[in-house]
Amino acid sequence: MTTLAAHQPQYLPWLGFFDKVAQADVFVLLDNVQFKKNEWQNRNRIKGASGPQWITVPVQHRFPQTIGEVEVRDTEPWRRKHLRALESNYRKATHFEEVMAPIAEILEKRQKQLAALNIELIGRLMGQLGIETRMVLGSELEAREDPTLRLIDLCLQMGADTYLSGAGSDYLDQNAFAEAGISLRFQAYDHPTYPQLYGDFEPYMSVVDLLMNCGPGSFPIIESGRLTAS
Repeated sequence: MTTLAAHQPQYLPWLGFFDKVAQADVFVLLDNVQFKKNEWQNRNRIKGASGPQWITVPVQHRFPQTIGEVEVRDTEPWRRKHLRALESNYRKATHFEEVMAPIAEILEKRQKQLAALNIELIGRLMGQLGIETRMVLGSELEAREDPTLRLIDLCLQMGADTYLSGAGSDYLDQNAFAEAGISLRFQAYDHPTYPQLYGDFEPYMSVVDLLMNCGPGSFPIIESGRLTAS
């Protein structure tokens, strides 16, 4: 059985994103689907002393650009602000130095494309978590525009007989997957808790929060939230 999963490349994604990546044999980063401003593609949350806070990448965006076409707007010092926010909120975390260094290195490269930035960060975070799933760009594959048919085409091209979908993907035509000979499974995930700075536990932070507090060997914590996919 070969399992394929797919998702838009997000900025410093949450734990469930990496659980989905780890369950797949092939993960397609959908850089060729429409960008949605101020969702998870250009922002995420970290935890500070006063609670969760957003860190947002400003972008130059014209509807209906794909994620791969969107450029980062460097007319404001957002890179410095993000690094400062990470340092001020996590410098007391046990694993700050080893987690912060590669993030700073990538941000300081000043990539122009949002997708390139996100993909490089995701790859580095996967490395720290020990996830070795094969990653493929959606823009490198041929697929139809319809959401269901796109995913079926991706599975057929990559030789996958199972597609792992995120929870809440009710728009997918399950009959179409069955007709194509592809099993459709849905991710089920219950957010785990872990040691965290600043009082009561806050779920749904960027995976950076987990890594800063628990270190690069903390993938088992992510995996502990995994429920049996339906």
